Amino acid sequence: MPGLSVQELSLSHFRSHIAGRLVLDGRPVAIFGANGAGKTNILEAVSLLSPGRGLRRAAAEEISRRPEALGWKVSAQVKSLWQVHEVETRAEAGASRSVRIDGKAASQAALGRIARIVWLVPAMDRLWTEAAEGRRRFLDRITLSFEPGHGEAVLTYEKAMRERNRLLKEEVTDPAWYAALEGQMAEAGARIGVNRALALGRIAAAQAGAETAFPAAALTLTHPEGPLPEGADAFVEAFAAGRRRDGAAGRTLVGPHRVDLAAVYSAKGVAADQCSTGEQKALLISLVLANARALAEDFGAPPILLLDEVAAHLDAGRRAALYDEICALGAQAFMTGTGPELFDALGTRGQRFEVTENEGTSAIREEET
Repeated sequence: MPGLSVQELSLSHFRSHIAGRLVLDGRPVAIFGANGAGKTNILEAVSLLSPGRGLRRAAAEEISRRPEALGWKVSAQVKSLWQVHEVETRAEAGASRSVRIDGKAASQAALGRIARIVWLVPAMDRLWTEAAEGRRRFLDRITLSFEPGHGEAVLTYEKAMRERNRLLKEEVTDPAWYAALEGQMAEAGARIGVNRALALGRIAAAQAGAETAFPAAALTLTHPEGPLPEGADAFVEAFAAGRRRDGAAGRTLVGPHRVDLAAVYSAKGVAADQCSTGEQKALLISLVLANARALAEDFGAPPILLLDEVAAHLDAGRRAALYDEICALGAQAFMTGTGPELFDALGTRGQRFEVTENEGTSAIREEET
């Protein structure tokens, strides 16, 4: 049967793991152990099998095991539909991250064509109450899961915007410089807008068509300056018209970099930031599951799910419902928790690994299920 899963994962000098290896069979993966044992490090390693900086958004040099700082390596055998790929990502000491797929050098974007990976980490529990930047990252991660080229559009836009902001702060008046940068921002900004809108449409459809124990969230995009321009030409006009005002502010005031993501608990009509902690967690899980359902339609298989400390704020009933939905979806989910009892409702439907730590070094042991 076609599917998407990590079949084997090896770590070398990765965070607290000098060496580690997991042999996997495609079932959900329950990883348990004490706080600080190194559970999340395993999920971070899996997240680096996708484009970007992983679930911790760490720079390459931050990942290397200390105090050696020799560099690090993650190797994986990834089943992607009908094919199996050998994937390696690594960073030597003082060097940037590199990727190899089936023995050949590859771009990070190429990882997105092999595996789709989505995640939920404890830091996201504050998503609805923190600043807009965190919600934009969440939105762009969802969008990237549907469109692997979205990350390049965001990087292009941000690079050009930083240069434009520098010109504004230095009070440069040459219109040709602005026009060149604004053209780049306009093309990339229009792509960002289209990609985000399509992603939200897919999430809405996936929520509407599902029977789930988790509450649906109605998502909308807002911008402090009103509706964004539509299309590259409209962006060019808006950037040119806003130069004087932007110059006074010392930064670009209109664009996709200021978009915010708003959510409402659909059944109650309550804004997410006004919901209880448990409801906010349930809304996040609902969005991750909707993302997975939509990706399964697009990609031909559900994505790999990374759910760090997923049991937090969930009672036993909701935990059991989550495991049922993951299994019904057919997704390989990597889940962490402090004790094996948190995964009792998963039963033999998943693999279990215990992670222990001794004097700063983590060890991984599989348990019988």
